[in-house]
Amino acid sequence: VQLQASGGGLVQAGGSLRISCVVSGGDFRSYGMAWFRQAPGKERESIAMINWSGTSTSYAGSVKSRFTISRNNAKNTLSLQMNSLKPEDTAVYYCKVHIGVGLDYWGQGTEVTVSS
Repeated sequence: VQLQASGGGLVQAGGSLRISCVVSGGDFRSYGMAWFRQAPGKERESIAMINWSGTSTSYAGSVKSRFTISRNNAKNTLSLQMNSLKPEDTAVYYCKVHIGVGLDYWGQGTEVTVSS
């Protein structure tokens, strides 16, 4: 299983950005997926999760109501729509696929920088 994240960049505070993660190999539509982020000098944190069918999502309090996780099982793609971005959202964003107990795969990360 391989994950390729893209869509990061530089955006002003208050702006929006959409990042995506294409998954190859395995059976994408069977897996739960998640977005994590890691800010400079901080630990990686989970910010959004979605179940295999896209019918259940959950968010960290810091991004709830601003970010929306979604998936397109026909295109093996996971997305994260980020609105009302803040400088504290600056981080490297990683997608993760959960296949089983102790079996997770990570994308390479895409960098998001929010300027004040």
